[in-house]
Amino acid sequence: MEKEDSEEKEISERPKWDNKVQYLLTCIGFAVGLGNVWRFPYLCQTYGGGAFLIPYLIALVLEGLPLLHMELAIGQRLRLGSVGVWNSISPYMGGLGVASMMVSFLVGMFYNMILAWILWYFFHSFQNPLPWRDCPVNLNHTAYISECEKSSSVNYFWYRETLNITPNIQTSGSLEWWLVLCLASAWCFVYIGFVRGIESIGKAIYATVTFPYLVLTIFLIRALTLPGATDGLVYLFTPNWNTLKNPEVWLDAATQIFFSLSLAFGGLIAFSSYNPQKNNCESDALIVGCVNSFTSIYASIPIFAILGFKANENYNTCQNCNVTAVTVNILQLTNAFNIGDENITVENYQDWFNHLNATDPSEVESLDLKTCDLHTFLEQSASGTGLAFIVFTEAVINMPGSQVWAVLFFIMLFCLGLSSMFGNLQGVLTPLMDLHLIPTWMPKEIFTGLICLVAFTISLIFTLGSGNYWLEIFNNYVGSMPLLIIAFFEIITVVYIYGINRFNDDIEWMSGRRPNIYWQATWRFISPLLLLVVSVAYVVMQAEKSPTYSTWNPDYMYFPLAEVLPYPGWVVAICGLLSAIPVISIPLVALYRFVGFLKNYIKTRHNQNPYANEVSNGDL
Repeated sequence: MEKEDSEEKEISERPKWDNKVQYLLTCIGFAVGLGNVWRFPYLCQTYGGGAFLIPYLIALVLEGLPLLHMELAIGQRLRLGSVGVWNSISPYMGGLGVASMMVSFLVGMFYNMILAWILWYFFHSFQNPLPWRDCPVNLNHTAYISECEKSSSVNYFWYRETLNITPNIQTSGSLEWWLVLCLASAWCFVYIGFVRGIESIGKAIYATVTFPYLVLTIFLIRALTLPGATDGLVYLFTPNWNTLKNPEVWLDAATQIFFSLSLAFGGLIAFSSYNPQKNNCESDALIVGCVNSFTSIYASIPIFAILGFKANENYNTCQNCNVTAVTVNILQLTNAFNIGDENITVENYQDWFNHLNATDPSEVESLDLKTCDLHTFLEQSASGTGLAFIVFTEAVINMPGSQVWAVLFFIMLFCLGLSSMFGNLQGVLTPLMDLHLIPTWMPKEIFTGLICLVAFTISLIFTLGSGNYWLEIFNNYVGSMPLLIIAFFEIITVVYIYGINRFNDDIEWMSGRRPNIYWQATWRFISPLLLLVVSVAYVVMQAEKSPTYSTWNPDYMYFPLAEVLPYPGWVVAICGLLSAIPVISIPLVALYRFVGFLKNYIKTRHNQNPYANEVSNGDL
């Protein structure tokens, strides 16, 4: 009776959301992040445009929504963070919560470095002209800096002015003070928005979630009026059905929807634990999942309208210089195919080119002729930081009022990243609070500040000259395989340890409606099987290729092309550790509990009354 009273007291004392809208906006803000703006459009472009939507939506229905519903429901029912939830279901699965907490902490470190880069560009977006428009001159003021001339002003500003990048990962470089300041500022923003937990998050989330949609709408209206915008949209959404035969398309679709919804981080479980228990978590899952996917598609439209504008600008520039290029091409074709002089002219060049290319395509390809093809410019895709800090910044230079568009774009990115950071930090703080690891004499605000300070100190590695290489390693190895493993064990724990019938009863009690056949089929069979297949396929793909990375090296023979180098052995070992450390707690905690069980069992057997059997026999 006392235990029940203490549980009721703990539930009544647990913080609550002010209203349902605040909770939904927070979950949407956590799920909708930078990947919706710069990863999803890239995958659409790479894998057949509109055809990619088919595996994407299938993955959403069979994998994303069931896992999202499960996390929201279990957090709301047990009203605990990730560690408390899995530990209360089974002490043997307590390592799941620790794994989620570790992933949230590690991902939060490098994610906030991206916010630091965004702040750096935001501060420079007020300059007129934009600092990445022109190449700087050398010390003698006689010419432009050669590194910039060989590449471009946009690339130079990113790799040299911002990152001051080293030629390889072994060369660490020094801490770049401007990045240290931006990183400190980013952590200050996160702390201010998070300092009072869901009370302060709930207030900040109204701005950080809604403002990006306003900016996207403004960009959409402006982008659709740019010349060449329709070319970008046609290229993006024209389906190439042959790409569906490629198994990598299905694998990338499954991983994209999984990571896009921020599953297995523990943040969604933490957020739903502050809900009243009588709440329809099914509708919450459908709203969050559908809004997240809608945002990905909605963001693709202005992004690729702008990329279409950029491709047209490059194509027109190429056309203006085409007379010289065609003359050089004519000379190369004449010599390669022993054609008489003046047979190929500027007027009939295209006809000759088509004829020779049909006759001997390998020979024509070996000549590396300079051509102006709009489709080629549209294929120059980029994702991640390449899209935000190189492709978009190059496109915005040629847009009227470029400073305004640059400021709006980087504010939008910062808001998207900040709302996701709230979820990452909540996935760390809530489990620690539920485990009562915070000293009673320490205010929660001080403890939150200490977490931010520790994360800031460790993430200084990303401000080194080699920091961008390390960030890619963290992104590839912390934010991938560990999450798939955690999610697989989560759904197995709920369905087969907690019990699917008990879970169905809980949902019926909370929402007044029992889960239908769709949820039953996906929870019991489809989602676990799909997660297992994706995990195995991911491991196989990683094992088939040796890990390499792209470097920016001005001394490289083919600069400005990226020099692709293999990771040194010690870096490969770190990559393995980053994949293993977050999830090693799962077997370790289970082993620790089992050893404890064996000790108690042996101790009980050892202390058993030796006369018990005799007494019982005598009674008989």
